[in-house]
Amino acid sequence: MLKHLSLVLILFGSLGLPLTWGQSAPEDDLSFVPSPYLLLDRGLQFRVTKSINSMYDFDFETAERDFQVLSYQYPNHPLPDFLMALGYWWRIEVDVTNKKYDDLFLGYIDRANEKAEKMFEEDETNKEAAFFLAAGYGFQGRLLSERKSWTRAAWAGRTALKYMELSRGEEEFNPELLLGDALFNYFSVWIPENYPLLRPVMALFPKGDKELGIEQLENVASNAFYTRIEAMYFLFRLYASEEKKPYEALRISEYLHSKFPNNPYFHRSYARHLYTVGRWSESLEESQEILDRIESGKTGYESNSGRYAAFFIAQYFERVGNQEEAKRYYLKTLSYGEESESQESGYYLHSMVQLGQIAMKENQNALAKEYFKKVKKYAKRKHPAHQAARNFIKKNKL
Repeated sequence: MLKHLSLVLILFGSLGLPLTWGQSAPEDDLSFVPSPYLLLDRGLQFRVTKSINSMYDFDFETAERDFQVLSYQYPNHPLPDFLMALGYWWRIEVDVTNKKYDDLFLGYIDRANEKAEKMFEEDETNKEAAFFLAAGYGFQGRLLSERKSWTRAAWAGRTALKYMELSRGEEEFNPELLLGDALFNYFSVWIPENYPLLRPVMALFPKGDKELGIEQLENVASNAFYTRIEAMYFLFRLYASEEKKPYEALRISEYLHSKFPNNPYFHRSYARHLYTVGRWSESLEESQEILDRIESGKTGYESNSGRYAAFFIAQYFERVGNQEEAKRYYLKTLSYGEESESQESGYYLHSMVQLGQIAMKENQNALAKEYFKKVKKYAKRKHPAHQAARNFIKKNKL
Protein backbone atom coordinates (compact mmCIF):
# COMPACT_ATOMS: atom_id res chain seq x y z
CA MET A 1 0.00 0.00 0.00
CA LEU A 2 2.88 2.37 0.70
CA LYS A 3 3.94 2.41 -2.92
CA HIS A 4 0.52 3.85 -3.86
CA LEU A 5 0.42 6.39 -1.04
CA SER A 6 2.32 8.81 -3.27
CA LEU A 7 -0.84 9.19 -5.35
CA VAL A 8 -2.68 10.64 -2.39
CA LEU A 9 0.27 12.82 -1.44
CA ILE A 10 0.69 14.10 -4.97
CA LEU A 11 -3.02 14.91 -4.95
CA PHE A 12 -2.62 16.92 -1.77
CA GLY A 13 0.58 18.43 -3.09
CA SER A 14 -1.23 19.54 -6.20
CA LEU A 15 -3.63 21.48 -4.03
CA GLY A 16 -0.81 23.93 -3.51
CA LEU A 17 -1.52 26.66 -5.99
CA PRO A 18 1.48 27.68 -8.10
CA LEU A 19 1.50 31.21 -9.42
CA THR A 20 1.76 31.18 -13.19
CA TRP A 21 1.23 34.26 -15.26
CA GLY A 22 0.00 32.91 -18.58
CA GLN A 23 -1.87 36.05 -19.59
CA SER A 24 -1.62 39.74 -18.86
CA ALA A 25 -4.33 42.09 -17.71
CA PRO A 26 -5.86 44.53 -20.24
CA GLU A 27 -3.27 47.24 -20.86
CA ASP A 28 -5.87 49.99 -21.16
CA ASP A 29 -7.40 49.31 -17.75
CA LEU A 30 -5.75 51.90 -15.52
CA SER A 31 -8.48 52.06 -12.87
CA PHE A 32 -6.59 49.99 -10.31
CA VAL A 33 -8.09 49.53 -6.87
CA PRO A 34 -5.35 49.16 -4.24
CA SER A 35 -5.35 45.70 -2.67
CA PRO A 36 -4.04 44.74 0.77
CA TYR A 37 -2.57 41.63 -0.85
CA LEU A 38 0.59 41.77 -2.93
CA LEU A 39 -0.68 39.01 -5.20
CA LEU A 40 -3.58 41.22 -6.26
CA ASP A 41 -1.45 44.31 -6.88
CA ARG A 42 -2.18 45.04 -10.54
CA GLY A 43 0.98 47.10 -10.95
CA LEU A 44 3.08 44.19 -9.73
CA GLN A 45 1.23 41.84 -12.06
CA PHE A 46 2.26 43.99 -15.02
CA ARG A 47 5.86 44.02 -13.84
CA VAL A 48 6.23 40.29 -13.27
CA THR A 49 4.30 38.92 -16.26
CA LYS A 50 7.38 38.95 -18.49
CA SER A 51 9.52 37.41 -15.74
CA ILE A 52 7.12 34.54 -15.15
CA ASN A 53 6.82 33.88 -18.85
CA SER A 54 10.62 33.85 -19.09
CA MET A 55 10.68 31.20 -16.37
CA TYR A 56 8.18 29.03 -18.21
CA ASP A 57 10.24 29.43 -21.37
CA PHE A 58 13.30 28.18 -19.43
CA ASP A 59 15.07 31.54 -19.56
CA PHE A 60 15.94 31.23 -15.89
CA GLU A 61 18.69 33.85 -15.98
CA THR A 62 16.23 36.59 -16.96
CA ALA A 63 13.48 35.36 -14.64
CA GLU A 64 15.68 34.96 -11.57
CA ARG A 65 17.37 38.32 -12.05
CA ASP A 66 13.91 39.90 -11.84
CA PHE A 67 12.95 37.72 -8.87
CA GLN A 68 16.06 38.92 -7.02
CA VAL A 69 14.94 42.52 -7.56
CA LEU A 70 11.60 41.58 -6.02
CA SER A 71 13.38 40.10 -3.01
CA TYR A 72 15.02 43.49 -2.33
CA GLN A 73 11.73 45.30 -2.72
CA TYR A 74 9.72 42.84 -0.59
CA PRO A 75 12.25 41.22 1.77
CA ASN A 76 9.62 39.96 4.23
CA HIS A 77 7.14 38.64 1.68
CA PRO A 78 7.11 34.97 0.54
CA LEU A 79 6.49 35.81 -3.13
CA PRO A 80 10.14 36.22 -4.31
CA ASP A 81 11.35 33.01 -2.65
CA PHE A 82 8.30 31.14 -3.89
CA LEU A 83 8.94 32.24 -7.47
CA MET A 84 12.56 31.13 -7.19
CA ALA A 85 11.37 27.75 -5.92
CA LEU A 86 8.92 27.50 -8.80
CA GLY A 87 11.77 27.95 -11.27
CA TYR A 88 13.63 25.06 -9.69
CA TRP A 89 10.46 22.98 -9.65
CA TRP A 90 10.25 23.25 -13.42
CA ARG A 91 13.85 22.14 -13.73
CA ILE A 92 12.84 19.08 -11.68
CA GLU A 93 9.62 18.52 -13.64
CA VAL A 94 11.57 17.83 -16.84
CA ASP A 95 13.04 14.71 -15.19
CA VAL A 96 11.70 13.98 -11.71
CA THR A 97 14.29 11.23 -11.17
CA ASN A 98 17.08 13.85 -11.19
CA LYS A 99 17.77 15.04 -7.62
CA LYS A 100 20.22 17.75 -8.66
CA TYR A 101 17.90 20.64 -7.77
CA ASP A 102 16.15 19.17 -4.72
CA ASP A 103 18.09 21.09 -2.07
CA LEU A 104 17.79 24.42 -3.86
CA PHE A 105 14.07 23.94 -4.41
CA LEU A 106 13.40 22.91 -0.81
CA GLY A 107 15.57 25.75 0.52
CA TYR A 108 13.55 28.41 -1.30
CA ILE A 109 10.26 26.75 -0.36
CA ASP A 110 11.29 26.65 3.30
CA ARG A 111 12.12 30.36 3.26
CA ALA A 112 8.83 31.19 1.56
CA ASN A 113 6.95 29.12 4.14
CA GLU A 114 8.75 30.81 7.05
CA LYS A 115 7.81 34.27 5.77
CA ALA A 116 4.22 33.23 5.10
CA GLU A 117 3.95 31.72 8.58
CA LYS A 118 5.08 35.01 10.14
CA MET A 119 2.42 36.83 8.14
CA PHE A 120 -0.18 34.31 9.27
CA GLU A 121 0.87 34.56 12.92
CA GLU A 122 0.40 38.32 12.77
CA ASP A 123 -3.04 37.99 11.18
CA GLU A 124 -4.81 34.63 10.99
CA THR A 125 -7.39 36.10 8.61
CA ASN A 126 -4.68 36.82 6.03
CA LYS A 127 -5.84 34.83 3.00
CA GLU A 128 -2.66 35.60 1.08
CA ALA A 129 -0.50 34.02 3.79
CA ALA A 130 -2.72 30.93 3.81
CA PHE A 131 -2.54 30.84 0.01
CA PHE A 132 1.28 30.74 0.05
CA LEU A 133 1.37 28.15 2.82
CA ALA A 134 -1.01 25.88 0.91
CA ALA A 135 1.16 26.26 -2.18
CA GLY A 136 4.49 25.91 -0.40
CA TYR A 137 3.66 22.84 1.65
CA GLY A 138 1.83 21.38 -1.33
CA PHE A 139 4.88 21.53 -3.57
CA GLN A 140 7.06 20.29 -0.74
CA GLY A 141 4.83 17.25 -0.23
CA ARG A 142 4.76 16.59 -3.94
CA LEU A 143 8.54 16.40 -4.21
CA LEU A 144 8.97 14.42 -0.99
CA SER A 145 6.45 11.85 -2.20
CA GLU A 146 8.46 11.49 -5.43
CA ARG A 147 11.49 10.81 -3.22
CA LYS A 148 9.50 8.27 -1.15
CA SER A 149 10.02 10.28 2.03
CA TRP A 150 6.58 9.18 3.20
CA THR A 151 6.42 10.63 6.71
CA ARG A 152 7.62 14.10 5.71
CA ALA A 153 5.46 14.06 2.59
CA ALA A 154 2.36 13.10 4.54
CA TRP A 155 2.93 15.89 7.04
CA ALA A 156 3.48 18.46 4.28
CA GLY A 157 0.37 17.24 2.45
CA ARG A 158 -1.83 17.52 5.53
CA THR A 159 -0.46 20.99 6.27
CA ALA A 160 -1.14 22.10 2.69
CA LEU A 161 -4.70 20.86 2.94
CA LYS A 162 -5.24 22.75 6.21
CA TYR A 163 -4.06 26.05 4.75
CA MET A 164 -6.04 25.53 1.57
CA GLU A 165 -9.19 25.42 3.68
CA LEU A 166 -8.11 28.58 5.53
CA SER A 167 -7.39 30.42 2.28
CA ARG A 168 -10.95 30.10 1.05
CA GLY A 169 -13.59 32.76 1.37
CA GLU A 170 -11.86 35.69 -0.38
CA GLU A 171 -13.85 36.47 -3.51
CA GLU A 172 -10.87 38.01 -5.32
CA PHE A 173 -8.92 34.74 -5.00
CA ASN A 174 -11.74 32.46 -6.15
CA PRO A 175 -10.53 31.84 -9.75
CA GLU A 176 -7.11 30.82 -8.42
CA LEU A 177 -8.39 28.68 -5.55
CA LEU A 178 -10.68 26.83 -7.94
CA LEU A 179 -7.66 24.86 -9.17
CA GLY A 180 -7.38 23.10 -5.83
CA ASP A 181 -11.09 22.29 -5.81
CA ALA A 182 -10.86 20.99 -9.39
CA LEU A 183 -7.99 18.61 -8.65
CA PHE A 184 -9.61 17.39 -5.47
CA ASN A 185 -12.94 16.78 -7.22
CA TYR A 186 -11.24 14.74 -9.94
CA PHE A 187 -8.67 12.71 -8.02
CA SER A 188 -10.77 12.00 -4.93
CA VAL A 189 -12.92 9.90 -7.29
CA TRP A 190 -10.13 8.62 -9.56
CA ILE A 191 -7.91 7.27 -6.76
CA PRO A 192 -10.44 4.86 -5.18
CA GLU A 193 -11.59 3.79 -8.67
CA ASN A 194 -8.07 2.76 -9.63
CA TYR A 195 -6.63 1.81 -6.24
CA PRO A 196 -9.28 -0.01 -4.17
CA LEU A 197 -6.91 -0.39 -1.22
CA LEU A 198 -7.01 3.38 -0.78
CA ARG A 199 -10.80 3.59 -0.58
CA PRO A 200 -10.83 3.68 3.25
CA VAL A 201 -8.36 6.59 3.18
CA MET A 202 -10.35 8.57 0.61
CA ALA A 203 -13.61 7.87 2.46
CA LEU A 204 -12.38 10.30 5.12
CA PHE A 205 -12.67 13.17 2.63
CA PRO A 206 -15.68 14.82 0.99
CA LYS A 207 -17.08 13.08 -2.09
CA GLY A 208 -15.71 14.43 -5.35
CA ASP A 209 -17.04 14.69 -8.89
CA LYS A 210 -14.72 13.96 -11.84
CA GLU A 211 -16.86 15.72 -14.43
CA LEU A 212 -17.09 18.81 -12.26
CA GLY A 213 -13.33 18.65 -11.74
CA ILE A 214 -12.71 18.77 -15.49
CA GLU A 215 -15.20 21.64 -15.89
CA GLN A 216 -13.43 23.55 -13.14
CA LEU A 217 -10.02 22.97 -14.71
CA GLU A 218 -11.34 24.31 -18.01
CA ASN A 219 -12.71 27.31 -16.15
CA VAL A 220 -9.36 28.02 -14.50
CA ALA A 221 -7.51 27.50 -17.80
CA SER A 222 -9.77 30.06 -19.48
CA ASN A 223 -10.29 32.65 -16.75
CA ALA A 224 -7.64 32.55 -14.02
CA PHE A 225 -4.68 34.89 -13.97
CA TYR A 226 -2.18 33.15 -11.70
CA THR A 227 -3.04 29.48 -12.20
CA ARG A 228 -4.02 29.36 -15.86
CA ILE A 229 -0.95 27.52 -17.17
CA GLU A 230 -0.90 25.08 -14.28
CA ALA A 231 -4.53 24.17 -15.02
CA MET A 232 -3.60 23.58 -18.67
CA TYR A 233 -0.75 21.33 -17.56
CA PHE A 234 -3.12 19.11 -15.59
CA LEU A 235 -5.77 19.22 -18.31
CA PHE A 236 -3.57 17.94 -21.12
CA ARG A 237 -2.24 15.18 -18.90
CA LEU A 238 -5.75 14.06 -17.92
CA TYR A 239 -7.07 14.33 -21.48
CA ALA A 240 -4.12 12.30 -22.78
CA SER A 241 -4.43 9.46 -20.27
CA GLU A 242 -7.48 9.12 -18.06
CA GLU A 243 -10.06 10.88 -20.23
CA LYS A 244 -8.89 9.34 -23.53
CA LYS A 245 -9.31 12.62 -25.44
CA PRO A 246 -6.05 12.85 -27.40
CA TYR A 247 -7.16 15.73 -29.62
CA GLU A 248 -7.99 17.85 -26.57
CA ALA A 249 -4.56 17.02 -25.14
CA LEU A 250 -2.99 18.03 -28.45
CA ARG A 251 -4.92 21.31 -28.54
CA ILE A 252 -3.58 22.36 -25.16
CA SER A 253 -0.01 21.11 -25.61
CA GLU A 254 0.18 22.84 -29.01
CA TYR A 255 -0.81 26.13 -27.37
CA LEU A 256 1.70 25.70 -24.54
CA HIS A 257 4.54 24.83 -26.92
CA SER A 258 3.73 27.81 -29.14
CA LYS A 259 3.70 30.15 -26.13
CA PHE A 260 6.78 28.66 -24.45
CA PRO A 261 8.78 27.13 -27.35
CA ASN A 262 11.89 26.54 -25.23
CA ASN A 263 10.15 24.59 -22.47
CA PRO A 264 11.33 20.99 -22.99
CA TYR A 265 8.42 19.46 -21.07
CA PHE A 266 5.84 21.19 -23.24
CA HIS A 267 7.93 20.44 -26.35
CA ARG A 268 8.10 16.69 -25.80
CA SER A 269 4.42 16.62 -24.77
CA TYR A 270 3.50 18.29 -28.05
CA ALA A 271 5.61 15.76 -30.00
CA ARG A 272 3.99 12.93 -28.07
CA HIS A 273 0.44 14.10 -28.74
CA LEU A 274 1.20 14.58 -32.44
CA TYR A 275 2.43 10.97 -32.46
CA THR A 276 -0.66 9.76 -30.59
CA VAL A 277 -3.13 11.23 -33.10
CA GLY A 278 -1.16 9.95 -36.10
CA ARG A 279 0.41 13.18 -37.32
CA TRP A 280 3.64 11.28 -37.93
CA SER A 281 5.55 13.78 -40.06
CA GLU A 282 4.97 16.62 -37.61
CA SER A 283 5.93 14.41 -34.68
CA LEU A 284 9.10 13.44 -36.55
CA GLU A 285 9.98 17.10 -37.09
CA GLU A 286 9.44 18.09 -33.46
CA SER A 287 11.26 15.00 -32.17
CA GLN A 288 14.28 15.67 -34.35
CA GLU A 289 14.37 19.23 -33.06
CA ILE A 290 14.37 17.89 -29.50
CA LEU A 291 17.38 15.67 -30.26
CA ASP A 292 19.17 18.57 -31.95
CA ARG A 293 18.60 20.71 -28.86
CA ILE A 294 19.98 17.97 -26.62
CA GLU A 295 23.10 17.75 -28.79
CA SER A 296 23.57 21.53 -28.63
CA GLY A 297 23.19 21.54 -24.83
CA LYS A 298 20.10 23.73 -24.74
CA THR A 299 18.82 24.39 -21.21
CA GLY A 300 16.47 21.70 -19.92
CA TYR A 301 16.87 19.33 -22.87
CA GLU A 302 18.33 16.08 -21.53
CA SER A 303 18.20 12.31 -21.79
CA ASN A 304 14.63 11.91 -20.54
CA SER A 305 13.30 14.07 -23.39
CA GLY A 306 15.68 12.27 -25.73
CA ARG A 307 14.13 8.92 -24.83
CA TYR A 308 10.71 10.21 -25.92
CA ALA A 309 11.95 11.84 -29.11
CA ALA A 310 14.13 8.93 -30.27
CA PHE A 311 11.24 6.51 -29.79
CA PHE A 312 8.83 8.62 -31.86
CA ILE A 313 11.41 8.87 -34.66
CA ALA A 314 12.02 5.11 -34.55
CA GLN A 315 8.30 4.48 -34.81
CA TYR A 316 8.07 6.79 -37.82
CA PHE A 317 10.81 4.94 -39.70
CA GLU A 318 9.31 1.59 -38.81
CA ARG A 319 5.97 2.68 -40.24
CA VAL A 320 7.53 3.82 -43.53
CA GLY A 321 9.49 0.56 -43.81
CA ASN A 322 12.98 1.90 -43.12
CA GLN A 323 14.17 -0.85 -40.78
CA GLU A 324 17.78 0.34 -40.58
CA GLU A 325 16.83 3.84 -39.40
CA ALA A 326 14.20 2.42 -37.07
CA LYS A 327 16.85 0.21 -35.48
CA ARG A 328 19.22 3.17 -35.12
CA TYR A 329 16.67 5.24 -33.24
CA TYR A 330 15.45 2.35 -31.10
CA LEU A 331 19.07 1.97 -30.01
CA LYS A 332 19.16 5.70 -29.27
CA THR A 333 16.04 5.24 -27.14
CA LEU A 334 17.88 2.59 -25.11
CA SER A 335 20.92 4.83 -24.77
CA TYR A 336 18.88 7.78 -23.50
CA GLY A 337 16.87 5.48 -21.25
CA GLU A 338 19.99 4.07 -19.63
CA GLU A 339 21.44 7.54 -19.20
CA SER A 340 18.31 8.64 -17.32
CA GLU A 341 17.99 5.27 -15.52
CA SER A 342 14.57 4.71 -17.09
CA GLN A 343 14.91 1.03 -17.95
CA GLU A 344 11.42 0.29 -16.64
CA SER A 345 9.74 2.91 -18.83
CA GLY A 346 7.39 1.85 -21.59
CA TYR A 347 9.40 3.41 -24.41
CA TYR A 348 12.59 1.68 -23.28
CA LEU A 349 10.89 -1.71 -22.96
CA HIS A 350 8.99 -1.43 -26.23
CA SER A 351 12.20 -0.43 -28.02
CA MET A 352 13.89 -3.61 -26.78
CA VAL A 353 10.94 -5.70 -28.00
CA GLN A 354 11.18 -4.04 -31.43
CA LEU A 355 14.95 -4.53 -31.54
CA GLY A 356 14.43 -8.19 -30.68
CA GLN A 357 12.00 -8.56 -33.56
CA ILE A 358 14.39 -6.81 -35.94
CA ALA A 359 17.21 -9.12 -34.81
CA MET A 360 14.96 -12.12 -35.57
CA LYS A 361 14.38 -10.79 -39.11
CA GLU A 362 18.15 -10.44 -39.51
CA ASN A 363 18.66 -14.05 -38.33
CA GLN A 364 20.47 -12.91 -35.19
CA ASN A 365 18.60 -15.19 -32.82
CA ALA A 366 21.15 -14.95 -30.01
CA LEU A 367 20.93 -11.15 -30.04
CA ALA A 368 17.13 -11.32 -30.14
CA LYS A 369 17.14 -13.59 -27.10
CA GLU A 370 19.32 -11.10 -25.21
CA TYR A 371 16.87 -8.29 -25.91
CA PHE A 372 13.89 -10.36 -24.81
CA LYS A 373 15.69 -11.50 -21.65
CA LYS A 374 16.38 -7.86 -20.77
CA VAL A 375 12.71 -7.03 -21.26
CA LYS A 376 11.80 -9.78 -18.80
CA LYS A 377 14.41 -8.44 -16.38
CA TYR A 378 13.15 -4.85 -16.33
CA ALA A 379 9.41 -5.20 -17.02
CA LYS A 380 6.84 -6.27 -14.47
CA ARG A 381 5.22 -9.58 -15.34
CA LYS A 382 1.88 -7.99 -16.22
CA HIS A 383 3.48 -5.40 -18.50
CA PRO A 384 2.60 -5.91 -22.22
CA ALA A 385 6.30 -5.86 -23.10
CA HIS A 386 6.99 -8.72 -20.67
CA GLN A 387 4.21 -10.76 -22.24
CA ALA A 388 5.45 -9.99 -25.76
CA ALA A 389 8.97 -11.08 -24.83
CA ARG A 390 7.72 -14.34 -23.31
CA ASN A 391 5.65 -15.07 -26.40
CA PHE A 392 8.56 -14.45 -28.78
CA ILE A 393 10.90 -16.65 -26.76
CA LYS A 394 8.33 -19.45 -26.65
CA LYS A 395 7.19 -19.14 -30.27
CA ASN A 396 10.72 -19.07 -31.69
CA LYS A 397 12.18 -21.54 -29.16
CA LEU A 398 14.92 -19.12 -28.16
